[in-house]
Amino acid sequence: MIYINLLKQRKALDYIKPYIPGKPLWEVQKELGLTRVIKLASNENPLGPSPKAIDAITSRLSGINRYPDAHAFELKSVIASQLSLSISQLIITNGADELITLISETYLESGDEIIVPAPSFSEYDFGAHLMGAKVVSVPLDNKYQFNIDSILSAVTDYTKLIYICSPNNPTGTYLPKYMLKKLLHSLPKNILVVFDSAYSHFATKEDYTNGLEYVRSGYPIIVLQTFSKIYGLAGVRVGFGAAPKSIIQSILHVKEPFNVNSLAQAAAVAAITDEEHVDRSKQVNTAGREQLYKALNELGLPYTESMSNFVLVEFGTEAKKIYEELLNLGVIVRYGDTWGMPKHIRISIGTHEENSILIEAICSIQSKGENR
Repeated sequence: MIYINLLKQRKALDYIKPYIPGKPLWEVQKELGLTRVIKLASNENPLGPSPKAIDAITSRLSGINRYPDAHAFELKSVIASQLSLSISQLIITNGADELITLISETYLESGDEIIVPAPSFSEYDFGAHLMGAKVVSVPLDNKYQFNIDSILSAVTDYTKLIYICSPNNPTGTYLPKYMLKKLLHSLPKNILVVFDSAYSHFATKEDYTNGLEYVRSGYPIIVLQTFSKIYGLAGVRVGFGAAPKSIIQSILHVKEPFNVNSLAQAAAVAAITDEEHVDRSKQVNTAGREQLYKALNELGLPYTESMSNFVLVEFGTEAKKIYEELLNLGVIVRYGDTWGMPKHIRISIGTHEENSILIEAICSIQSKGENR
């Protein structure tokens, strides 16, 4: 007997596109029969996790029969000490992605609006659509820079949230401190600025801000951070938000009690204090960016200067074909159609060796193209 599904899904699902992650190493190896594959697609730390985090996970394995601390008190305490915040200004979540959903569940209702500079991280749209809210896109300028006046012009009586990803994924551009200050001072006080600084540790410009100074000053802002990038803990999913106490208290109403597992909490406590690993990760990333810039300049490929651990490269109408050819050569990168950028590829910064393999692969593809 064949049963027909007569269940009616929510209308909001018509607007929701499932997140499409980058291909994992094992999948590419299996599909293409390759022995060597490098992944430069998901902005992961090429050095791996903090050694202290690995030790912390190992030491806690025997206790995983117990539920984790629902309040993540130890992790909050360490973060608060590191960032000159109070515990009441912090919320720990299952990666920054969960926090985006929690913010949406806390503040958005059907008919509300959020403003998102575009292109940017797709999960902002997901959270809004989940709650039946409208996404108002404000395009970045032709150099992928933020335009504060355009953002302010998009504000209406229905605006609840404004998302700023800085450094921005996928462009690598950032919002200078004076612009964030202008935005916060110009907005009505009933609008929350969600400042996603997941890639803040990689920024090297003097006028960059991770937004935390405005949390300390009590502005209506929540700063999102993650342990997936500089700390190399993408596989255990842990992130946090920092905001004035009243905002945190509101969000806690919708947070599930055991959202971050005990191993992730232990790893994060160790990783945030591992200054040697953090410093080395920054050095490798900065050197890797310059290595990539040099090669791209020599190859005549336009790119956007990045303050993050990836570079957005313009390959033109051949971008999809080049993405596929790189995949066949065992180099996983991210094709830009995800963000409506079919002429671009986003390349994560790897180790010096991984970057060299990528560059060699691009040169090989270009050389083949010239000989056709």
